[in-house]
Amino acid sequence: MKGLILPEGYSAKLSLRETQRAIKIVKDNFQKRLAHELNLDRVTAPVLVTKSSGINDDLNGVERKVEFDTLECGAEVVEIVQSLAKWKRMALYRYGYSAGEGIYTDMNAVRRDDKVDNVHSLFVDQWDWERVIKKEERTIEFLKDTVRKIINAAADTQDILCENFPCLEKTIERDVFFITAQELEDMYPTFTDKEKEDAIVKEHKTVFLMQIGKALKSGKPHDGRAPDYDDWSLNGDILVWNNVLGRSLELSSMGIRVDREALRAQLAERDALDRMKFDYHKMIDEEILPLTIGGGVGQSRLCMQMLSRAHIGEVQVSVWPEEMKKVCSENGIFLL
Repeated sequence: MKGLILPEGYSAKLSLRETQRAIKIVKDNFQKRLAHELNLDRVTAPVLVTKSSGINDDLNGVERKVEFDTLECGAEVVEIVQSLAKWKRMALYRYGYSAGEGIYTDMNAVRRDDKVDNVHSLFVDQWDWERVIKKEERTIEFLKDTVRKIINAAADTQDILCENFPCLEKTIERDVFFITAQELEDMYPTFTDKEKEDAIVKEHKTVFLMQIGKALKSGKPHDGRAPDYDDWSLNGDILVWNNVLGRSLELSSMGIRVDREALRAQLAERDALDRMKFDYHKMIDEEILPLTIGGGVGQSRLCMQMLSRAHIGEVQVSVWPEEMKKVCSENGIFLL
């Protein structure tokens, strides 16, 4: 139960049936607006990939994937995806997309090693998206412009939701504050990483925290990032202030993806150059795969934020410890 937040006097503003209607409004409208803002096509996404492909997301590099053998695939081991960061870039190449065009998917994943709490679940649902870019668009300004478009899609969706349910408050500010992880460390040198995020987001409400993954002056990165999809100098997290929990909430992790130089440098920094044996990594090194920008927007987290809910289990169905279900129920938090 460590880390579970139980807001005093909490009560959901919508009934269970109204909650389901509200979730549909958020999901239907946000994906349409995201697709429009970024010029994305919806495509079918995998739940399973082969282990030998090297295409599954390694997250921080330590999380165990759910894997198993199958009746028909012989010795080939199959994994349930953790996200689709690498698969999407391969798909853009296979489907023949050009600069300025992209795809998004309705992604469902399992992260067996996640610690479950108010905002973390074993089940992950997000809109995974990826877009082909030009070499000259691998810049901080292009990254910032893309972030603004995503926030506009979310804020537009929020407006529609509040029209349907006037009892709900608008909880996502359109104005985005941009800051690098090093700038944040310089501002709050004695804070933990989470305390730094809470402090800056409480002040600015909607924040894009940039350049996550590389070592800072303190000698460690602000947060973990796999070395083979985001370029650590051109990535970041979208964070918003959650009034119910009194803390920041990450809605999206995204970034401009590695090119040949960034891939080799980051793999070397993590002592992971052995990954160059995989087709995905070879195709980046040989400049076969297109240059891209991409990320994921948490579906349940977005719903949780817009519906002013205290626990992600109020807007998605997952598996929770029995003690958590009991304590949440006693405090007005009813998990689906």
